[in-house]
Amino acid sequence: MTNLSGTQSAAKLQKTLGLWHIIIIGLAYIQPMTLFDTFGLVSEESHFHVPTSYIIALIAILFTSISYGHMIRRYPSSGSAYTYAQKSIHPNVGFMVGWSSWLDYLLSPMVNIILAVIYLEALFPSVNHWVWVVVLTAFMTGINLRGARFVANFNSLIVLIQLIVIGAFTWLVYSKLQAGFNADGPITAETRAQLWSLEPFWNELTSVGALITGATLLCFSFTGFDSLSSLAEETKDTEKTLPKAIFLTALIAGVIFIISTYFMQLYFPSAPGTYFKNIAETQPEILLLVGGSLFQSYVLAFAIVTVMASGISAHAGVSRLMYVMGRDGVINKKIFGHISPKNFTPSYNIMIVGVVALTAGFMDLDIVISMISFGALTAFTFVNLSVISRYALRDGRTKNFKDIFSFVIIPMCGFLSIFAMWLEIEETALKYGLWWAMFGILYLGYKTKGFKHPAPQHNEFE
Repeated sequence: MTNLSGTQSAAKLQKTLGLWHIIIIGLAYIQPMTLFDTFGLVSEESHFHVPTSYIIALIAILFTSISYGHMIRRYPSSGSAYTYAQKSIHPNVGFMVGWSSWLDYLLSPMVNIILAVIYLEALFPSVNHWVWVVVLTAFMTGINLRGARFVANFNSLIVLIQLIVIGAFTWLVYSKLQAGFNADGPITAETRAQLWSLEPFWNELTSVGALITGATLLCFSFTGFDSLSSLAEETKDTEKTLPKAIFLTALIAGVIFIISTYFMQLYFPSAPGTYFKNIAETQPEILLLVGGSLFQSYVLAFAIVTVMASGISAHAGVSRLMYVMGRDGVINKKIFGHISPKNFTPSYNIMIVGVVALTAGFMDLDIVISMISFGALTAFTFVNLSVISRYALRDGRTKNFKDIFSFVIIPMCGFLSIFAMWLEIEETALKYGLWWAMFGILYLGYKTKGFKHPAPQHNEFE
């Protein structure tokens, strides 16, 4: 199945995914149960208005998801933001976007392995953590080698159970509120947070700056919706299906987050330090306070499965990005541009990502998450700019209000929303991200013979 030169597999990615396959993969990547982990920290930063911060974050993400949809219709490639910037702005810009996106996509499976190991070590403290790292990495790699549709089918049940858990939890909170109790005790007429109150959204003490700070943290709860664009070459009727799937994935996740945290904020109306020992890791205590020890133990055990589902989806996304960059020739075509003729997957890339994931045994979780944030913001920024460059500047789609609204106003709103996140990025993320970008510039200079030529690209669309 390889050509005579041996440089690239003749096999291609197969279009096997429908709308709900894509949405399931996206929800698995986003991992809706993360709302339990982030609640305490965001409640503190937003001054007890978590659902409002989710609304602000969702608006920013939806603007960007629309930009992804525009670019997918023009370039239905698995290269995602890398391809969009390459074709719409400049090949060298595209390379740097792809290079930076590796910090998001390549490290995301590692984060999920680290989290799963933390949960497993709590349950089985006598087992060496390297056993879990190796077993989980092998499992994640094996699932991805079977193909994108198998990944979607595997994640379907996991996503369903997550939604059931969130639904059951929300019902428990609602029942307690309906009975006249919150985490502080009986609800009285003087209590600020009563059932069906607008207090979780807005009150006289609300600070817009605090809400935006909370939204900045929560934007990363949506990380994963963008990786769906890397499945473009495996999606049926790509130009119609994938934009809709990306928008719906972000919207569904946002609605779940807003509804659930509305009731949670009513139930935990005071400073999070009142209820939680560690406001940065509130899931265990929230589950215990609301559902009791048995509910907590079952949900925490299931949390191991949810982080693995997220890791599997992330693994699928980065292997496709690497495939497109390999197909272009900006990285080794023979290795990274290979497609397995048996399962029609970028099998070499999947195994490479698995090897990288093994380093989870050495890595610090905070550093990895910081590096991911740099890559995600870079991708989001340049997808919005690519829409303006491609449609408004290059194609001249500015002759009527509809085009100006679609190709200038909406992506500019997306860009400004993400720019606000850049202003709040952690110093660690910026430092490591810039170091990584510097290495990318040096490699690009080598690849382009001192920037005398543009980075190579695949001419499928032009």
